[in-house]
Amino acid sequence: MSANNDSIQKTILVAVLLCLVCSVIVSGAAVSLKPIQVENKLLDKRKNVLAAAGLLEEGKSVEELFKKVQTRIVNMESGEYATDAEIAELEKSGYMVSNFDQKRLAKDSDFSEKLSGDQDLAQIKRLEKFAAVFLVEKDGNIDRIILPVHGYGLWSTMYGFVALEGDAETIAGLGFYAHGETPGLGGEIDNPSWKAMWAGKKLYNDEGNLAIDVIKGKVDNSLPSAANQVDGLSGATLTSRGVGNLMQFWMGEHGFASYLNKLKEQGV
Repeated sequence: MSANNDSIQKTILVAVLLCLVCSVIVSGAAVSLKPIQVENKLLDKRKNVLAAAGLLEEGKSVEELFKKVQTRIVNMESGEYATDAEIAELEKSGYMVSNFDQKRLAKDSDFSEKLSGDQDLAQIKRLEKFAAVFLVEKDGNIDRIILPVHGYGLWSTMYGFVALEGDAETIAGLGFYAHGETPGLGGEIDNPSWKAMWAGKKLYNDEGNLAIDVIKGKVDNSLPSAANQVDGLSGATLTSRGVGNLMQFWMGEHGFASYLNKLKEQGV
């Protein structure tokens, strides 16, 4: 019995030691690889910003192209750029301008606010108090304004970027970098043909009211409203509605409307 007990104890000891060694190796690998993971995440984000704005160029690296892009932090309530004091407070809490983590910010009660049901058209629950926007200048004027957006579709929260022309009214592009919509149905928000439909669409109608929307079916190009409408995705009514809702939320009064209005007042 004694010999048998000794054998079991040795087996357990070896197993424990093996687990400890493996955990040390895995932890060490995770720590050593974290800077690479952070860098890859930042690179992917920048690539999606450039893609939404139509600024990706074959043969040029993302780092090279992104040198044309300015990152600015906007106070969502005032529509003004964040003050040095506000940026210092954000960075003190780990929100760096160069790699602004808006997803995490939206979950931080110190830097976000709960939305009421009437306000929460995009079904995002909380609205961050600050947002990172991206600007591209040409000949001394703003040529592209790239804004982060997110909202709920059928199965998931869709995260993406909307690019506007320098007039702050005309859409230059739209792209999503994270979602869990159904492949072949709602997942068609990634289809280049559908994304191309957004270019040239207007946020506002002739009366100056926010009118951008994704409709059910096809847009009738003979109607004036066609300038503000995009075809719905076949078989994906709720995903289409989700995209329309997030556009109306983020371009509206609770989103970037104040910021865009101030840009236009300044003569972009």
